[in-house]
Amino acid sequence: MERRGVVGRLPEAWRRPLAIAGGTIALAWLVVALAAPLLAPHDPLAQDLPRLAEPGPGHWFGTDQLGRDILSRILYGARVSLPLTLLLVVLSVLIGGLLGAVAGYFGRWADEAIMRTADLVFAFPTIILAMVVAAALGASLGNAVLAVLVVAWASYARVSRGLVLGVRNQEYVLSGRLLGFSTWRSLRVDVLPNVTGPILVLATLDMGTALLLLSGLSFLGLGAKPPSAEWGAMVASGVEVFDSWWVATFPGLAILTVVLAFNFLGDTLRDALDPRTARAIKERAL
Repeated sequence: MERRGVVGRLPEAWRRPLAIAGGTIALAWLVVALAAPLLAPHDPLAQDLPRLAEPGPGHWFGTDQLGRDILSRILYGARVSLPLTLLLVVLSVLIGGLLGAVAGYFGRWADEAIMRTADLVFAFPTIILAMVVAAALGASLGNAVLAVLVVAWASYARVSRGLVLGVRNQEYVLSGRLLGFSTWRSLRVDVLPNVTGPILVLATLDMGTALLLLSGLSFLGLGAKPPSAEWGAMVASGVEVFDSWWVATFPGLAILTVVLAFNFLGDTLRDALDPRTARAIKERAL
């Protein structure tokens, strides 16, 4: 029987349960971020509810130690965490991808300078380097984003460089250069389309990593500051009242679901863009 509906028209890789689950969760959080003022039952900053009230009618996720509704704060927190995570990944792709492409295409001193800088970033544990940068810049959400950006661009530079090295000596690239194409036109027309797929997969997978890093810095007091409704800071506030499990559990579950969603989407995107894997998935489905 022919598959019908929206799911039936999707490529085979996107019909798998994990792909559908990841897409559904990501779409749900996008709707939450856009419609938080309409969905939140209370003002996320208001302190007019009973303190540390357990989850129940009227405040389904309970309240924190200041009498604020946790559900409302999680909904508004999506408007903070998700846009900043997306901004961070986009900037990392643009900066790291461009530097890696320059290093791989031109080689010589450009390659040495860029890749040695990337190696210096890789020499330190990611979270430790991000903490040092954030502490040096000062504790704020904007500085936390900048700190994560400092440690995130290097992976894109390395991947981009490797991909460019693999295609820059291909016949179609050399032919374009012999025809007089400029360097930037060659990069844009001949090289970029062949490196976009793997970079896009890495960016999708990195959405979860970036969210964890931002939340981790806020948890450590180097990111969002009170009374901002940010998931990492909310988990940190729950540590102070560990007996009230709901204060930290529900923001932590929000982080978990977003990370899982983008990991599922990244794995699916990788399978969809790999011809051999996509062919194998299609053969299993027939």
